[in-house]
Amino acid sequence: MASEDTGLRLTQEQRLQQRLSPQQVMFGRLLEMSAPEVEDEVRRELDDNPALELTDSESYESRGDDDFTETSEELQRADYGRNEDVPFYTEGSRARRGSASEGFDPMSIVEAEEPDEGSLNAALTARLGELDLDDDDRLIARYIIGNLDDNGYLPRTLTAIAADIAAAEGTDPDIARVRKVFAHIRTLEPAGICAVDLRDCLLLQLDRMDKSLPQRVAREIISDNFDIFSKKHFDKLRSRLGVDESTLQEALTLIRGLNPKPGAILGGSAAADRAGHIIPDFAVERQGIDGPFTVTLLNRPPELAIERSFIPASAPDKPVQKDAAARRRQEAQAFIRRKHDDAALFIKMLADRGRTLMAVMEAIVRRQQAFFAGGNPTDLRPMILKDIAGDTGLDISTVSRASSGKYVVTPHGTYPLKLFFNERPKAEAETSTHEILEALRLLIEHEDKSRPLSDEALKDALVAQGYDIARRTVAKYRERLGLPVGRLRKNF
Repeated sequence: MASEDTGLRLTQEQRLQQRLSPQQVMFGRLLEMSAPEVEDEVRRELDDNPALELTDSESYESRGDDDFTETSEELQRADYGRNEDVPFYTEGSRARRGSASEGFDPMSIVEAEEPDEGSLNAALTARLGELDLDDDDRLIARYIIGNLDDNGYLPRTLTAIAADIAAAEGTDPDIARVRKVFAHIRTLEPAGICAVDLRDCLLLQLDRMDKSLPQRVAREIISDNFDIFSKKHFDKLRSRLGVDESTLQEALTLIRGLNPKPGAILGGSAAADRAGHIIPDFAVERQGIDGPFTVTLLNRPPELAIERSFIPASAPDKPVQKDAAARRRQEAQAFIRRKHDDAALFIKMLADRGRTLMAVMEAIVRRQQAFFAGGNPTDLRPMILKDIAGDTGLDISTVSRASSGKYVVTPHGTYPLKLFFNERPKAEAETSTHEILEALRLLIEHEDKSRPLSDEALKDALVAQGYDIARRTVAKYRERLGLPVGRLRKNF
């Protein structure tokens, strides 16, 4: 019987690892933040770290400490977007809902929310008065309307909405009643509202139109031949419907006049509008007609400093003593040093962020002066992250973070920094992607829509203009422009 090998072995292994320090992680996070996010971060640090202070508190949003009259409950409620978001255990919530014993029902979400003024929810809720509904039906209608998306579609099933009402209101609505209210809502303006999908939306609009041959053909196209219509097989469609070209053309014109997003007419929510606002991070201006460009970093964070009482004494620490008072003093001094170091690091990170952003933006301006002079996207030179990294001496990942989500305002408009980065179609080419995209867009825009160009034909046309690219590159650029293949661009 062979003896079992129980000996010890010594092995040597070599591995390459890259570890980021907490300071590097913190700086990378700050670099990626937009200006409003940095302001929020500064506020949090000011609240969390007593060693930080504003050097000029009056200039920072005019805090108005002399007129400060808010109570602690009002300050607590200010942390929440709506009154309904305040937890039931807070003082302000109990005062508003009555006694704490009443509790808070977290399921009654749709019913409790006040719709934003001017939103789809508010507009349709106001129009419920046009319908003959009792109080129970009106409650069901509000839940259905509350589940519509911004385009006016109902993505959830009526069974799921009925379950929501049962859980939140303690009543179990009959599904037939929910369907009846659902049918009533679909009669409201704009036509097509409360549809379950695109086909349903178009049919709702066609059913509101006066009966005619084009209307009947259009309805048959959408209801029974939607796949053929979406693929633009017009000859096959005309043969299946048994109509002439003129009638089919009238029906297709009718369909093209329909609105695939009826809810967008009434506008989105106020929160969505606020989220869509762009706050530029830089401003680029030119001194005179042919003068140099100047770069300004907008929305700078406030000037911070270390509070005087947190500056540690220069004397060395005394040895640890055993009495409680001495230990408390040493713990207090350790706390002061820790908060001082955190505050100094945060101030340094903010300053490094500003210098890095300015270095990246100035390097972009130097390489893209033709664009900043005229504002024409075709003047953009080929430029990648590696080019800016070489100009600034920064790492490629740092350049990527510094340009991500940032915008620059110029005399010609506001642009994302990512616009200025575009690869070369070929390594040796000096033509930018934007120039080829514009040439491709113009070719497709002016093509014969009855015989649209294929990708191969588009490639030949671009080569004739001096852009030596492959057919697969044409397909990639066409998809980037959001344009379909030639067959789907065909008009009857």
